[in-house]
Parts: sequence; structure tokens; C-alpha cells
Amino acid sequence: MLYLRDLTYHPTASPVAILDHLQMELAPQQLGLVVGPSGSGKSTLLEILSGLAEPTQGGVFWRDKNLDVDDLRQLAGLVFQFPERHFCGNTVLEELRLGHPELTTDRLYEALGAVGLGHLSLQDAPHDLSGGQQRRLALAVQLIRQPHVLLLDEPTAGLDWSMRQQLVNLLARLKQEWTLLVVSHDAEDLCDIADCAWTLNHGLLEIADLQAFRAAAATSASRS
Repeated sequence: MLYLRDLTYHPTASPVAILDHLQMELAPQQLGLVVGPSGSGKSTLLEILSGLAEPTQGGVFWRDKNLDVDDLRQLAGLVFQFPERHFCGNTVLEELRLGHPELTTDRLYEALGAVGLGHLSLQDAPHDLSGGQQRRLALAVQLIRQPHVLLLDEPTAGLDWSMRQQLVNLLARLKQEWTLLVVSHDAEDLCDIADCAWTLNHGLLEIADLQAFRAAAATSASRS
């Protein structure tokens, strides 16, 4: 179980807290959805949970353990909003093996198969892949690390309808084995597969009504 207890992030340069006494519980093999507008603190939350930033006060717990930055880097795997900007390898092989030179080809294809990319050549260039394939490759990179929690920042942003649906279906499968926390400015694509949801606005996190999200998504779909 992932817990946030009074998690606050208030850098000295900011007149107000970016995250203000957040409380959260997320069970294993669930997909939690955090919805909020740009600037609400969603990406900052993921940076803290992945060990890229330190909270000002409060803590992140896994089961009963209060996690420090090093613990969080082991616990969580972060997929950025535009992961292609963070690719370092010239080939799929290089990208998957970064930090893991000992991995066998079978293990690499196992990770690619888990995200629906088992047909790719390991010599393909990551930047030549489609947007949807790049999101999947970024997920495969994290799965190789075997984190307890997968963190995804706006995973459907910039994708067309077909690619969004494929990615949503993939996340629904992944949550059978992994705990996922997804942040997005829009609940429409992901509310049907979420197990719990929150809204984040002006640094304040509140439990959201998933049924209301789903009703709004259904209404939007009927009008399109």
C-alpha cells in the first residue's frame, strides 16, 4: 500500500505551497487517477514520488516504511509526459539496456511483449517510432527496472483517438500486476479503468467521484 501523509512541497521561492498537506492511499494492483489543470502540482507530485524532488514536510510510505529519496527511486518508475525527449539510446536495444548491460535478449523482448511491442527490432531507432510506440517503449524501460509503482504523467496527451484507446487498454492490463498512479488534466480517457481518483487544484488534493467522471465522459462521447 502506498500512503501519502501530510505531504507538502513549499519551495522558498514560491509564495504558496505547490502541494499542501496531501493525503492519499493507493492499494497494490490498483490504478489511481489524479486529475487537475496545468499548474496544479501534478508533475511535482510525480517528481516527489519518484525521488526527483524532496517534500518540505510530511512523507511517503510503502506499507509501514517512511521512504527517503533513495527508497523512492527504487520504489517507483516514472514515465514522463513526452518520454521521447528523455530517450538516450540510439536503438531500442540501447534504450532498454541503459543501466542494465547484463540483460539478455529474451528479457528485453519479454519487456517489449508486455507493452505490445514484441514485433519491434532491437535495432530500431526510438525517435523513429510513432508517438504511441514511444509511450510503450518508455513503459518497457520502467518495467525492466521492476518498480513497485508505475507513475505516468499525461500518458494519452498528444495521441489520436485510436492510440489513446490502445494505451488505455494496455494500462488496464498492466494494473493486473502493477500499482499505477496516473496524472492527467482530463479524466475522460482513463476514468473507466481507474479504481480510485482525486482532483488536484492549487496544491490541494481531494477524493473525486469516479461515477461523476464516468457520466461526464459518457455524455461527451455521445455528443462527439
